[in-house]
Amino acid sequence: MHLIVVGLNYRTAPVEVREKFALAEQDLPQALKALRRTMGILEGVIVATCNRTEIYAVVDRHTLCGHFIRSFMEMWFNVPRMEFNPYLFMYEDDQAIEHLFKVACGLDSMVIGETQILGQVKDAFLLAQQQGATGTLFNKLFKQAITVAKRAHSETSIGENAVSVSYAAVELGKRIFGRFDNKKVMILGAGKMSELTARHLSSNGAKEVWVVNRTFSRAEELADKFDGIAMPLEAAMDKLHEADIVISSTGANRYMLSKDIVERAMQKRKGKPMFLIDIAVPRDIDPAIAGLANVFLYDIDDLEGIVETNLSKRKKEAELIETMISDEREAYRQWYATLGVAPLIRGLQEKTASVHERTMESLLRKLPDLDEHQIKVISKLTKSMLNQVIHDPILKVKEMSAEKRGGAVMDTFTELFALEEDVDRLKAEMNAQEKSRAADYSASREAKPGEKQTAGASLLSQLAGALR
Repeated sequence: MHLIVVGLNYRTAPVEVREKFALAEQDLPQALKALRRTMGILEGVIVATCNRTEIYAVVDRHTLCGHFIRSFMEMWFNVPRMEFNPYLFMYEDDQAIEHLFKVACGLDSMVIGETQILGQVKDAFLLAQQQGATGTLFNKLFKQAITVAKRAHSETSIGENAVSVSYAAVELGKRIFGRFDNKKVMILGAGKMSELTARHLSSNGAKEVWVVNRTFSRAEELADKFDGIAMPLEAAMDKLHEADIVISSTGANRYMLSKDIVERAMQKRKGKPMFLIDIAVPRDIDPAIAGLANVFLYDIDDLEGIVETNLSKRKKEAELIETMISDEREAYRQWYATLGVAPLIRGLQEKTASVHERTMESLLRKLPDLDEHQIKVISKLTKSMLNQVIHDPILKVKEMSAEKRGGAVMDTFTELFALEEDVDRLKAEMNAQEKSRAADYSASREAKPGEKQTAGASLLSQLAGALR
């Protein structure tokens, strides 16, 4: 079995391509079922966000599995593969593991170190698990990815420094006010940057938001997003003294706030501080205002300087997380390698248990006068002796199975303890259990009425597609 991830993200595909592969939350369960029915897929998880659509799969072989996943994408999203093939990436085994860990930790995000993606990866895994689309390998891998991501954010400061202009503005405000839930926010302009800053303020507790724009309908539109109040420019100037925070990004060719206007407002505030953020180019706020007492004015250069410094700090923290990821990837690889040794260990344990049972039967025939207590003591001691004898060989084969010569070591172990028949039987049992689990997933490969057809609809169509 192999691990594989196929997908596209903000690094490989523009938004006009990514949006074609957007998955609504309500459609994910059906998409997972369709993926699970795709030929060669044993386990599957779909991570779909605004910046990425990535399909993680455990496959039974490398050959053609990438093709089958592409076929799934083509049919489910109804996009011809020639339109998205140039934007796809595909990683296998160790690279796939490392990619997942980086995604969960926020190292592959547009804003490095952001934490939202961790919740999205966790939700994607839990849904796949609930849908029965995961098994031994992904249950272990995704739980490990979530754990290492939590460690990355708790043991480093990667998420503590603002790395966007809008977020930096809010962080500056927090230094001055501490909290926003009792502050009044005035937004001059209704553009994208004003909206992003307002969004951050709202998520940090700002309750009262006034939106001011020359086009009143635009002001109303933005105000509705934050339960704010749309306000004409003239009325806003009359209420400027009530505002604790002013964010300006209007695109005007003159100052929207002059020193005289702010000075009059500050007289009415009676010493209470005012926080001004000028994101506009050219500037909306007269820089002379910075000289007024209790006025804190920041322009785009101030904020970008903070962002650049913080981004540099995050990159240094990312190096520490890269080391964590490398260690975790190796830990998973070693765990995966020991899966192959499980039948050997179980076979040896069963064999020693059988030897112990036969020995006790022989002993009881030869010593029929032993009472129940004596039998119990002898049984316990002899079982302990056998367990101690096999303890070190079991530890050693576990350790050596993860090395490059692990296959030869396991073969030798099997021969030394004459476990060939036991191992074959146990492997057959494990395969039967896996087939039974797979059969439960795809009790019927026929799509239900109204359900989208999947890449695994028929063997003939799969092979025909592979020859295109």
